Amino acid sequence: MSVTHADRIVAMLQQAGVRRLFGMPGGGSNADLIEAAGRAGLPFSLAHTETAAAFMATAQAEITGQPGVCIATLGPGAASVMNGVANAWLDRVPLLVLTDCLGDAAGQMQHQALPQSDMFRPIVKWSARLRPENAAEVMRRAIDEASTPPCGPVHLDIAGEVTSAAAPGGKDASAASHLPPTPSPQPPAPFFPAHRPVILLGLGARTPAIASAVRRLCERCGIPALVTYKAKGVLPDQHPWFGGVLTNGALEREILDRADAFLAIGLDPVELLPRPWSYPQPVHSISAWPISQSQIPLRTELVGDVASYLEAVQVQTDWTADEVSQLAAVQRDQMRAHGEPCELLPHRVVELVAEAYPGARATVDAGAHMFPVMSFWPAQEPCGVLISNGLATMGFGLPAAIGASLLDTSRPVVAFTGDGGLLMCLGELRTAAREALPLRIIVFADGALSLIKIKQIQRGYRTDGVEIGAVSALNLFDLDQA
Repeated sequence: MSVTHADRIVAMLQQAGVRRLFGMPGGGSNADLIEAAGRAGLPFSLAHTETAAAFMATAQAEITGQPGVCIATLGPGAASVMNGVANAWLDRVPLLVLTDCLGDAAGQMQHQALPQSDMFRPIVKWSARLRPENAAEVMRRAIDEASTPPCGPVHLDIAGEVTSAAAPGGKDASAASHLPPTPSPQPPAPFFPAHRPVILLGLGARTPAIASAVRRLCERCGIPALVTYKAKGVLPDQHPWFGGVLTNGALEREILDRADAFLAIGLDPVELLPRPWSYPQPVHSISAWPISQSQIPLRTELVGDVASYLEAVQVQTDWTADEVSQLAAVQRDQMRAHGEPCELLPHRVVELVAEAYPGARATVDAGAHMFPVMSFWPAQEPCGVLISNGLATMGFGLPAAIGASLLDTSRPVVAFTGDGGLLMCLGELRTAAREALPLRIIVFADGALSLIKIKQIQRGYRTDGVEIGAVSALNLFDLDQA
């Protein structure tokens, strides 16, 4: 049996560390890729929407640090996957999006024909079309582009006439990067004078090496650290120098006001609430890539080997672990809802689930429930909590839990979602059941789009257009029977 370009593409994806393909396929190049993946032992999981497939692939990419892959058919499939691509773009996730397209022989045919590269180009690092004569080189560059910090999505149009054609040289096409290695600069001498610095951890700090260096720095110098939602677990919640969650909101104000300098490690302003940065203290940034932003005024910016830079930092601080622990507890207490003693309040739900499933990975959907989850879920490791933060889209939690669970079915995965977010991806319950995944899905059901309703009330508006209605097991059963 001759080796096709589909076989070569799959082989290169496997060499790049891809664990699984996700998608809702069409019958052109998608079918060829699924067949080639089956021959090579690379699993494919059918999702019920293209966006959910992208979220599943994104979850695997975040956990492994290797590219995730989703496939979609031309036209409606390509249009439908856009929300998942936008999420990978703003959360800096390496994602390969492989879409079918009309072949050259189709000429001027217009049925299902969209300008797909033009659609994707504003929210991907690179978009290209594979052809028989450049397939290996384009795939190699796509993997490089997606995986080079800042990571992000890459889009490839692939016609069936390419994937079904014989590949010269067979599968022998390496996915190894052709980019020149980036030299690591020498670590600097201590570069900022401060007695009460605070570390601000962002999504760029989620590698094992950086997380270990952060923990050693906190312990060696006595520096508290706050984490963004994406950086949950880089410094565990139970660590004595854990200072709380960073959102650019009011909750972290007390500890940040006590600082005389900030050390931003892998902090990308895409993670922060879109409000002016109101702190006068100098901010020193260390990141693996240059971060283009104007929200936070930086005093210094170091780009390179983050872990090596951190090992070189030496500073004497006035902080005590007791003070930091108390400030973190105050921040967490402000997220406790108040109600009757018999009432099961959101923060208590999170605490009970954490007690029931110690060591579980959590995925979190957008909605009012994400605030108690991100405050009370005890993250232990980088990417122990997955959330759509830069895009903050609903419908992420359940598909991300599916992708995460497929990496390790022996480890429990808990998906926290609202009733609105669950309804956006309800079909993926079928995906989880088909894959026999041990998911725990916690639904905060209040029958409304609560955050929008709150904003309407704050403005004195009527609460129109935000009531979902009751969502219960009986409702879902009735839908299934229908």
